Formats: sequence, structure tokens, C-alpha cells
Amino acid sequence: MSSINKNEPASFPQPAYPRFAGKWVMVTGAGTGFGATLAQRAAAEGANVIVHYNSSEAGAKRTAEFVKAFGGQSKIVRADLKSWEEIKAMTNEVWDYTGGLDVLVNNVGDIATDQMSWRDIKEEVVDRVLAVDIKGTMLMVHENGERMLARGRGAIVNIASTVVVRGSPRAPQYAAGKYGILGITKSYAAAFAPTVRVNAFGPGFMETESTVTREDWNNGRRERVLSQTPMGRIPAPEELAAAALWLATEDASHMTGNFIMCDGGYSMIGA
Repeated sequence: MSSINKNEPASFPQPAYPRFAGKWVMVTGAGTGFGATLAQRAAAEGANVIVHYNSSEAGAKRTAEFVKAFGGQSKIVRADLKSWEEIKAMTNEVWDYTGGLDVLVNNVGDIATDQMSWRDIKEEVVDRVLAVDIKGTMLMVHENGERMLARGRGAIVNIASTVVVRGSPRAPQYAAGKYGILGITKSYAAAFAPTVRVNAFGPGFMETESTVTREDWNNGRRERVLSQTPMGRIPAPEELAAAALWLATEDASHMTGNFIMCDGGYSMIGA
């Protein structure tokens, strides 16, 4: 099993191809996990980064320092994405500070980590997951996409999940929330075209802290996933970050309303 340092986000040791040189990229939930890795990768590719967090202030500060180490500007912002008022206030702050976002990556999602079975569903957990994954994502796209449209350019990447293909018997509300992101992506992609592109990215299992500390992961699930993954390994989040951010680059300029997966073949489906 990979070693996960709980105190440090993943790191990129050297600059990468500067696909985001001089651009402003915002990543939600960038204090920990995949969000921190996405923010770091954007910085390694030349971006200035807006680092959003809700509760992981210390992690957000570490991510911001990483951005600065690559020579980019960074600003930390906080908001509870279940609240439209907080989203509006944060969006105004971000746009006033940057003069305009070039890329928004909606990474925040509640995965009901402590729930090990569909039998354990609680109404308050269902409400929280759907509020974060669907409502929060939609309103972030709505507020920032509207401003990108007025500005005349922009790209949005919504982080979904491969559970939209295979479901989640552990947490059906999580699959429902991520499936809702596809509807949001396609709806706003059509509304904003051709000025602002909106796409969704579905990462498979990654060895992040939240994954490797789960009870089921350490009691046979990791081995089952490996046995069903044609690529034969569970990657670190660094490997998937570049693929997710590719959707926001000019190399993907004719892609909008799409959903792509990066899971080592785990969720292969027919034509």
C-alpha cells in the first residue's frame, strides 16, 4: 500500500508544461486530497491559483505556499458550498481579486466516508451529500460561469466519479450526487456554448488519505478493486490531476458537455 502523509499534500518536484501560464485557476476543496493535488498541478503548469476550503484551513495554507514556490500568485478563500449566499460572496471576492477566472475546477464533494453500507443511510447524510455535490456544484458553475460568459472566455471542470457508471451499493446517495453533476455539466455546457466550456472528469480509485484510511479499503476492498482493474494498480492522485486539468486546456478546445473517466479500465463499458 502507498504511504500517505497526512500532513502534506502531494507534490510535483519540478515545473510541468506551462499550459496555464499567467492564468487564474480556482480549485474548490484544495486544502486536502485530490483538490490539493489539482491546485499543485495547476501551479506546476504556471497557474495563479485560488485555493478554496471550508474546514481545512491549515491544508489550504500549505497548498497556497506550494503555489507560491512555483512563482505563482495565490489567494485563499473560504465558503460553505451548501450556502448560495456564501458562494455569491466568495465569487465576488475572487473575481474582484483576479479580474476574472480562466478556469474553475469544482472538486468539492461529500462521499459519506463513514458509511459502509446502504443499510446505514441517514436522512441528514443524504441531505448533506446532495447539498454539497449537486447544489454546491451547480451554484458554483452558475455564479462563475455567468461571469465567464460576460467576460468572453473560460473553462469549467466538474469532478464527478466513476460511480455514475457502476453505482455505489455502499452509498447510493453519493452515486446520485455524482450522477447529478453530469446533468449540471451538460445543461450549462449547452447554455454557455460556445464561449465557456463545461466538462466533467471521473477519477477512479486513488490512494488518497480519505481512501486508504477507510475501513472497507483495509478489509479486502483494495484487493478486489485491484483484481478488477486492467492496469493492475491504484494510482496516486498526482497521476490523475494532469488528465483532469487537460479538459481546461486549449488542447481540449472542441470538448464541452463531455464526461471522461480515468480509472485504469475498472469501469469499462461497451460502445
